[in-house]
Amino acid sequence: MLLALLGWISSCVTTFVPLWKNLNLDLNEMEVWNMGLWQVCIMQEEGVVECQAHGSFLALPPELRISRLLMCLSNGLGLLGCLLAALGLEGWRTCDDKPGRKRQLLLGGGVTLGMAGITTLVPVSWVAYNTVLDFWDETVPDIVPRWEFGEATFLGWFAGAFLAAGGLLLACSTRSTKTATPLAPACHQAPAPPGLAGGHHLHPRNADLVI
Repeated sequence: MLLALLGWISSCVTTFVPLWKNLNLDLNEMEVWNMGLWQVCIMQEEGVVECQAHGSFLALPPELRISRLLMCLSNGLGLLGCLLAALGLEGWRTCDDKPGRKRQLLLGGGVTLGMAGITTLVPVSWVAYNTVLDFWDETVPDIVPRWEFGEATFLGWFAGAFLAAGGLLLACSTRSTKTATPLAPACHQAPAPPGLAGGHHLHPRNADLVI
């Protein structure tokens, strides 16, 4: 549960901080450009930060548009998964008379958190992949500055991993412990007939014939 909460908080921070990409200008080393899903910021050496929101949503690159939607979906799924998992924990008094219902809540919370982790890893990895492609693009002159990974990229990877791991652990915790099955009683051999037990006993009528 702690892993899931940490992953959800990290995912929310990743969504809104403008640190997905960094750009260092060789001509002006006192400025560092940072890009996020919602705005672009310029950080100067004096500590002054100027931010400007992106223009039209439709004017954004496809990876940024889809990343916005997926990250918002991840935040919603993470919140829903944490609520469901919290209601299914043993410390809560809800549904104490229905242990099956608590297991269902815990399992639903774990699955939802796993989906939140996937929807976090996909946009972060997509943006990182495009950043690598643009960085090594040979058609762009070397004098042109290149975007590099920002701090939010690594934070998003950790957030997705924490959400997925927390959801998996919560889902696995719902497995009921296997009870040891009682051993079957040992099979006893049926008693032999009186005439055959302990050796060959002659029938009284046959005994008279022998005598």
